[in-house]
Amino acid sequence: MSGFASTFCLIFGLLLFGPVPAEEGEAPGPASLEELEAAIARVVSENEVPAVGIAMVDESGPVWIGAIGKANLEKDIDADENSLFRIGSTSKMFVALSVLKLVEEAKLSLSDKLSDLAPEIEFENRWEGTDPVRIVHLLEHTTGWNDIHLPEFAHSDPTPATLKEGLDFHPHSRVSRWKPGSRMAYCNAGPPIAAYVVEKVTGQEFESYVHENFFAPMGMDSMTYRLSDDVKAKGVTSYTNGNKPQEYWHILQRPSGSINASPGDMAKMVAFFVNRGEINGKRLITENSLDRMERVESTTGAKAGLEAGYGLNNYTSSHKRWVYRGHSGGVNGGLTELAYLPEANFGHIIMMNSDDYSSFVAISELVRDFETRNLTAAAVPNAVGVTAEHTAIEGFYYPVNSRQQVAYFLERVLGVQKLVFEEGRLLRRPLLGGDTTAYVAVSPLLYASQETGLVSLARVIDPLIGPVVHADSLVLKPASSLLVYGQLGIAILWGLSIVTSLFYLLVWGVRKLRGKIPSGATVRVRLWPLLAGLSVIALIGFFVLAIAEPMKNLAAPTVYSVGIMLSSIAFAVFAVVGVRTSIEERHTAMNRVNYWHSTIASFVHGTVVAYLLWFGVIGIMTWA
Repeated sequence: MSGFASTFCLIFGLLLFGPVPAEEGEAPGPASLEELEAAIARVVSENEVPAVGIAMVDESGPVWIGAIGKANLEKDIDADENSLFRIGSTSKMFVALSVLKLVEEAKLSLSDKLSDLAPEIEFENRWEGTDPVRIVHLLEHTTGWNDIHLPEFAHSDPTPATLKEGLDFHPHSRVSRWKPGSRMAYCNAGPPIAAYVVEKVTGQEFESYVHENFFAPMGMDSMTYRLSDDVKAKGVTSYTNGNKPQEYWHILQRPSGSINASPGDMAKMVAFFVNRGEINGKRLITENSLDRMERVESTTGAKAGLEAGYGLNNYTSSHKRWVYRGHSGGVNGGLTELAYLPEANFGHIIMMNSDDYSSFVAISELVRDFETRNLTAAAVPNAVGVTAEHTAIEGFYYPVNSRQQVAYFLERVLGVQKLVFEEGRLLRRPLLGGDTTAYVAVSPLLYASQETGLVSLARVIDPLIGPVVHADSLVLKPASSLLVYGQLGIAILWGLSIVTSLFYLLVWGVRKLRGKIPSGATVRVRLWPLLAGLSVIALIGFFVLAIAEPMKNLAAPTVYSVGIMLSSIAFAVFAVVGVRTSIEERHTAMNRVNYWHSTIASFVHGTVVAYLLWFGVIGIMTWA
């Protein structure tokens, strides 16, 4: 799986994301339901969002259920509380609920080994003897597997496949990169495998089990994983890339993100969580099970005391001083957020038939501002005195729990973070810009978010790589200043080499055409780094052209995906030949400025090639 495909999975697949906290000092949020509805309507209108469906619920029942905008722009159909939206990864919550129900019935255990329950499911874990993949790892995304590959995301056969057929389609991503249970990395393969275990234990198709045990008791009559008659009649059209309509996506591994749901139905799901497992006077799951669903347990960070992060298909997201629980999700042309505040007994669902993420975040902020307008935030723990034991954490770090391993070559350069104490607070800052997160020390090893008071950062020992820091779901490894700035320096020098080689061509290319430069070594030394740079530009060009429809252009061999592969190979070949030519012609008489410019460019290209080869990027096949 290429880094490019990884990017597309993040954007167009079953997304995991959390709302962005509002900036301090902003204008007060809506004070009434009427103001909230008007504010959301402005966001929809000003940003040309097709439609948004919303349900807000407290312990007494629905506060507001409705929709604003158009279910279908072309046919001018209004959205309403019965319009069916795709809820993406929010669907995963029903996998965890199903497993927890079977745990309550003593038919399953979260510690059960996958290899015992479903030996026919293909996966690789070289630590299986000592650290096997367990059910809990499938739900907390701690198997260590890559996320599913682009062909799995792109698969959209309207003929319903069985869950086993979906899991057998393209199992190559399921290889543990670290000991299961040590680090979290979001992976869409885990929940459908857990759903398959549910099928084996119950003898029922997973969708039927969920309908019988959750949809029907909750009174969610139109909820469905498939393109049903209800969806054909009441389903919204999904829009992307400037409100371009999308065909219905028949998701291959349905438990990960296939549910169609209306605001009216999802209000009942929110009520289920707000009322701690009860609905319509019936308890569907114990409060202890919900507590476990919301708790992070399987990572080394969680075992050390980390409170924030991803539980059993349920994770934390902060809003100013408050900590919501729930799950968000997305499909190509749709975004969803289910979030609830357990201690305040309210929650909401937001569904949009667009991938306009900034508008989605704006609506989420408005809803959360309204919900928390009368709450008093809990006090944040007082910071302990900072000692040398605390300051030992300071320094540079890079992430080591990539969602797609091949994207690691970018993340270790662009994802560098710096930890530093200022005024008694531990600050985590992205080196290349971004929001700073502040923590207060609870102990030398544990740090609470200054915003929420939850323990959100922990120093632990990773079983494979030693000292690391877990920050929410991020795992960071210490890095030296030399490594951090050396990588950035090479990246900058590489970019300059490409740009200057192109500009330099305007000089020596014209002189060559005018016969001022002889053929031979003088041209060869300059030509190879130029061709290497042009190969990189071609690769970027194929990428940019393909991004409009990544599922179509990159999930199979196409002119774009093959072009990316061949461009990367050409870059490596030209770089190597350039290095060899510079060495061979080092004593040849020529302008030494020209020689050294081309030689430096060739060696920088060669260094980058070695780096990309190490991480498997040269010859990438996005369809593999």
